[in-house]
Amino acid sequence: MEWEPVIGLEIHVQLLTKSKIFSGASTAYGAEPNTQACALDLGMPGTLPVLNERAVRLAVRFGLAVEAEIARRSVFARKNYFYPDLPKGYQISQYELPVVGKGHLMIHLDGREKRIGITRAHLEEDAGKSLHEDFQGLTGIDLNRAGTPLLEIVSEPDLRSPQEAVAYMKKLHQLVVWLGISDGNMQEGSFRCDANVSVRPKGAAKFGTRTEIKNVNSFRFVERAIAYEIERQIEVLESGGTIVQETRLYDADKDETRPMRTKEEANDYRYFPDPDLLPLVISDDFIDEVRRELPELPEQRYHRFIDQYGLKPCDAEVLTATRGISDYYEQVVRESGVDPKLAANWVMVELSGALNKAGLDIVASPVSADRLAGLLKRVADNTISGKIAKQVFELMWETGKDADTLIDEKGLKQITDTGAIEKIIDEVIAANPKQVEQYRAGKDKLFGFFVGQVMKATGGKANPKQVNELLRKKLQEG
Repeated sequence: MEWEPVIGLEIHVQLLTKSKIFSGASTAYGAEPNTQACALDLGMPGTLPVLNERAVRLAVRFGLAVEAEIARRSVFARKNYFYPDLPKGYQISQYELPVVGKGHLMIHLDGREKRIGITRAHLEEDAGKSLHEDFQGLTGIDLNRAGTPLLEIVSEPDLRSPQEAVAYMKKLHQLVVWLGISDGNMQEGSFRCDANVSVRPKGAAKFGTRTEIKNVNSFRFVERAIAYEIERQIEVLESGGTIVQETRLYDADKDETRPMRTKEEANDYRYFPDPDLLPLVISDDFIDEVRRELPELPEQRYHRFIDQYGLKPCDAEVLTATRGISDYYEQVVRESGVDPKLAANWVMVELSGALNKAGLDIVASPVSADRLAGLLKRVADNTISGKIAKQVFELMWETGKDADTLIDEKGLKQITDTGAIEKIIDEVIAANPKQVEQYRAGKDKLFGFFVGQVMKATGGKANPKQVNELLRKKLQEG
């Protein structure tokens, strides 16, 4: 039997606020345990939550970016469960009336586009964190995270492979960072994924029983965890077993999922509206104000780059991977005036290669966009060759100097004088009579040898196009 996976993702995005969603405690990462949890975060009696307006603004910004319905009235509810890192015994979340309703996101995979539905996105507070290291046989509790604002984004079960799930997760990560609503730092827990996975006979309408893989915080592990779970479920079903609805944990060391707890249903959480919080009412004016703050979205810019600059879709995708790269590329094109494809190649190959090697983000690039534009101008006006340009780029990276200064200092201007190039070609031909004879006898591959000799004699500064044309002519004359 052929099986079809059905996958939906629930992604927890930590919102970029300075204080928590219902208290004034800091959300800064890395503080000593329990130094950023106030009386409200600890669930002390007599304290009352006050909603952080910025968290609402960021949630609405996301909703507008995915063309979702923004609820004019939404409600916070208490989600009741008992964990050591949840002092109140409940989590303030949203249930039936979330702030963001149905929307969608486009993913690109293997040259095709697919629309993935977003069921909802709701605001909630994070819990604390259990600590096991440094506590022999005991568990420590750090409540610094308690009350940190999260936006939980729930997808429709539209994903049909681990690869599609990762493509969707990456697209969502790109979007929330692009919008400035989250730093997306997965190592610090700012972007975490729960994956709901089931399988069904291919073509069947009814979904199979799903399991939930909790808190996976890397793209690679999500793909591996889902792939493992799909295979596990197929093996169970084909051996006559049944799938148990449960929450599972992914063990990256063993590359397997294993049971964590029986999956709770919504009624197990005994949701009810939080009596300490008024319904959240959002006006049209507020939504319009947030809409005006929206930047050009990555999907829009991706298509514009293809249309405006004639880029291949794969190149446009690389150049819109982050807002920083995208802005950098546009500045290079605008200030250099060179062929956008030439600028794209330099950003994707030379610049990205140097950044990766140095472990730097583009905002920390030693070669700024205007400096790279200056370099490409000199390639376009034939002051230097493309090969010399790479040498100049390395010097720019090391010294911080601009291209014109380095070209003058190092004497790197390209030789374009026809007479001077011809003179060197004559010398090369005279110095290599045996190779000339072989070439004229039909050994065409030797042409590259002569080009190399001429370039070597000029220190790589001769115009390659002129060298090729003049050299071919000289060799044919014989």
